[in-house]
Amino acid sequence: MIINRSNLDNLFTAYSAAYQGALGAYQSQWAQVATEVPSATKENTYAWLGKFPKLREWIGDRVLKSIEADGYRIVNKKFEATVQVIADDIEDDSHGVYTPMFAEMGNAAARHPDEIVFGLLKQGFDAKCYDGQNFFDTDHPVRRNGVEVSVSNMQAGAGPGWYLLDTSRPLKPMIFQKRRDYRLIRKDDPRTSDAVFDRDEYQYGVDGRVNAGFGFWQMAFGSKADLDDANFDAAYDAMTSLKGDQDEPLGIMPKLLVVPPQLRGKANEVIKVARRANGADNPNANIVEVLIVPWLA
Repeated sequence: MIINRSNLDNLFTAYSAAYQGALGAYQSQWAQVATEVPSATKENTYAWLGKFPKLREWIGDRVLKSIEADGYRIVNKKFEATVQVIADDIEDDSHGVYTPMFAEMGNAAARHPDEIVFGLLKQGFDAKCYDGQNFFDTDHPVRRNGVEVSVSNMQAGAGPGWYLLDTSRPLKPMIFQKRRDYRLIRKDDPRTSDAVFDRDEYQYGVDGRVNAGFGFWQMAFGSKADLDDANFDAAYDAMTSLKGDQDEPLGIMPKLLVVPPQLRGKANEVIKVARRANGADNPNANIVEVLIVPWLA
């Protein structure tokens, strides 16, 4: 192939098709646990997270829930991957060997939100959320009728983590913040590219500007205890019994049990089996959906 602008454009079109095909074929999981929030600046401040919204009877003046000036922040981060195509391979019509690499770049861009969302969920036992406590903690401070009390949304243990989530509301337990979507770009102009001039290679890259963060801790329960009936019941009961600052129920209803692959069998035993080995009905059969996530392994 003669290396000229027209042929380089055609080559990029072919590589882009491989990239887009793999990007669209990937079945992502992050949207089941996270709400996508657009971002127009270097960071978003979520001061309102400290005010769990709930309607009250309107008697007299409105009761204002003030938004704190200094709130929970999610700072956008840049991510990239870059590959090089050797000029000799283009000239010798061997450029097709790179097509799978561009497909893999599309797959990498598609799965990246999964990696950062579930990676942060896994870190929730040690990473802070809006109230200054770890996202999964035993002593979230909550004011009830003017008195501060501690509320837990976790179980301690030494096993792999599993997570019970209420994903039914507009703001899910996790946040995926997007400043700039993933894109495939090129640096292949022989007149301006240092890589072409110095190393006789053409560069292509994918990049995006995104990040993940925590939403309301009330909508998530994390456990490292054994995944069995008793611990699942305790987690479910803890979430459904949560109350607001006026001691009113928050109406939390878990919808999703998120587990790493090594807990697949236990999750199915607790949730999917209709009858126990002794013939008794399983009261938790299909009470929630089960999501098996490889990024939690």
